[in-house]
Amino acid sequence: MKEEKIKKDAYEKSLAAFGEAMKEFHKGRLDKAQELLKAFLEKYDTEKEFVDRAKLYLQMTQEKGKKETVSLKTIDDYVYYSIYKINSGAHEEALKLLEKALDMQEEEGRVYYLMADAHILMGKADEAMECLKKAFQKDKFYRVLAQNEIDFEPLWDDKKFKLITRMT
Repeated sequence: MKEEKIKKDAYEKSLAAFGEAMKEFHKGRLDKAQELLKAFLEKYDTEKEFVDRAKLYLQMTQEKGKKETVSLKTIDDYVYYSIYKINSGAHEEALKLLEKALDMQEEEGRVYYLMADAHILMGKADEAMECLKKAFQKDKFYRVLAQNEIDFEPLWDDKKFKLITRMT
């Protein structure tokens, strides 16, 4: 019981540290983000859930200012980098990255979900809805996410959206 609490505390501390680094990253304070990501990787190298993402974001901070040459090899690399692109408003670029992720693994519900997010942020509700349908077919979990994701608020009153999020 005590060991579980220790693990939970360590996880929460790593989550907070990663979150602080991401706040700086999204504010464009790349030097501070880089510093926090390096500290995170040194201190929380056993938190696999965050380590890969931290490494990718660290690489992005190091290459900012250079021509964008992020090395993308795995589906996770493409997914995380597309999330970065979505968050920075580069929706078309995110969609291209997600298409490449689909080429690597077609059965990824999260890729379709992210594509839907990029489409809705671009004002393309029909394309977003099509991608959501595919995401829901791959994993029902995305139905709950879509009903609570603020990006999809423009769809919440749509009859088609209500229908596809309630299908079993």
